[in-house]
Amino acid sequence: MGCLFAAGSYFSLRNPQVNQNQAKSFLRERMTDKVGRCGDEAREIRFVGRRATLLSGIGLISVAVLGCPGEGFAVKQGLLAGRIPGLSDPDEKGWRTYRRPDEKSGGHGVGWSPIIPYSFKVTDGWEEVPVSIADLGGTEIDLRFANSQEGRLFVIVAPVLRFADLEGDVTIERIGPPEKVISAFGPEVIGENVEGKVLSSQVADRSGRTYYQFELEPPHILITATAAGNRLYLFNVTANGLQWKRHYKDLKQIAESFRVG
Repeated sequence: MGCLFAAGSYFSLRNPQVNQNQAKSFLRERMTDKVGRCGDEAREIRFVGRRATLLSGIGLISVAVLGCPGEGFAVKQGLLAGRIPGLSDPDEKGWRTYRRPDEKSGGHGVGWSPIIPYSFKVTDGWEEVPVSIADLGGTEIDLRFANSQEGRLFVIVAPVLRFADLEGDVTIERIGPPEKVISAFGPEVIGENVEGKVLSSQVADRSGRTYYQFELEPPHILITATAAGNRLYLFNVTANGLQWKRHYKDLKQIAESFRVG
């Protein structure tokens, strides 16, 4: 059973007369008394240097969660609404990987299973932006990113049953061939019929999952589609004419980096 305690600033940092050994002794006595209730094995708290303590204490001084021996030290979180950071640091080439956080909420309908985490890569400078239900795709838009120099991207997660009478762990092949998928789901992305707008399409196998890739014009947009669980995932990268001309290679690489699971 975990113990919860709040650590206050008992000693003044501006009082030069406070003896550091006395302060440590006092804190050890107070904190050991708190932790001791977790079990016989929790008898001692190790102290780090004063500087490290001050730095780490800034984020933890209000509340700290401490697990009992055998349970480990962990903070359990439920589903959280809103934006949760999911970008990695840039790699040696300046690319960052986004992975949908496990804690992020978003069932998109009563009775639907949790969204399977997806990931993709972007160049440094792309940032997550708020999702509006007024956007194309409505409440089924799970994520938006933007870069003022390169373009925009968004992810639609739609129930397969809205388009096909399929249940269970649905694959994109079960929904249909590429031309059927883009005709059915393309309007979800661009808001109009896609007839005559598809410049190219291809099929890719990545780690045993099939992805359909499309390039549409106008508007300038790259769509990567796949299915997992009982949902269809549409990853969409779009740009204006100038962005498309200058950054097409990077935009194409972003679109092809999309993975589910």
